[in-house]
Amino acid sequence: MDIQHCTALVTGGNRGIGEAFVRALLAAGARKVYVGTRHLPDAEHLLRAHPDQIVPVALDVTDPAQIAAAASTCTDIALLVNNAGAFLNQTLMGAPDLTAARLEMEVNYFGPLQLCRALAPALRAQGGGAILNVLSAGALVAVPGMGGYSPSKFAARAATNCIRAELAAQGTQVTALIVGSVDTRMAAHVEGRKEHPDTIAQAGLAALRKRQDEVDTDIMAVEMRAALARDPKALERSLARQLGATRLHTGR
Repeated sequence: MDIQHCTALVTGGNRGIGEAFVRALLAAGARKVYVGTRHLPDAEHLLRAHPDQIVPVALDVTDPAQIAAAASTCTDIALLVNNAGAFLNQTLMGAPDLTAARLEMEVNYFGPLQLCRALAPALRAQGGGAILNVLSAGALVAVPGMGGYSPSKFAARAATNCIRAELAAQGTQVTALIVGSVDTRMAAHVEGRKEHPDTIAQAGLAALRKRQDEVDTDIMAVEMRAALARDPKALERSLARQLGATRLHTGR
C-alpha cells in the first residue's frame, strides 16, 4: 500500500482515532482524505486546517442511503479506514432491551461490511488498494462488561478474514487493527493507562506498509492476547470479577 499520494476515506474521521488517522495520512503524503462524519460541521476544524486535502462526507454507517452516496462520491479512493464505532456501556443481560446490542452490531459489524461491499469497486479501479478495519482487544477476548460491543467486534474480526479472502483476487489488502485502551471519548470511563490516538494511527499505517493481516496496536492489546494464550480460563474469571466489581461500585 503506497500511502503517499493516495486518496482515503476515514469513517468517524472527525475526532479520536479517526481524526488521528486523517492527520497521520496527510503527514505521510496522502493526496486527499474524505472525512466521514455523521454531522458535517464536526469536520470543519479539519477542513479549515487542510482546505485543499480534506473533503467532509456525511456518513452514518448505519444508513444504506448515505453509504451509497459516499460510494458515489469517493470513487477515487485507494484506502478505506473503517474506524467509526459505538460502545453503549450496557451488559447483555442487564440492559432493559436489545436496543444497545443491536445498534452496536449495526455500527461495528454491518456498517463496515456494507462499506467494504460498496467501495470494493473503487479500490479495484485503483489497482486493489487497502481496507483497514479498526477493531478491539474485545474482538480477541469476550469482555462481559462490554455487552454487545465485544460480540460485534468478534463478528467484525471474522468478517475481516472473510473479506480478505474474497478480495484477494482484485489485490485488495485487508488489515485488522486490534486496539486496546485509547484516550478517546469512547473510553472516558476506563481507568488506567491509555494510549494516545496518534499511536494507533501510526501502528495502522505501519501495518499497511508491511502488508500485515492483523496487528496489536498497543500494550493492552498485546497483554490481552498473551493472557488469552497463557490461560484463557483465568482471563475469563478475571474479567468476570471485574464485571462484579463494576456492578458493586455503580450499584447496578
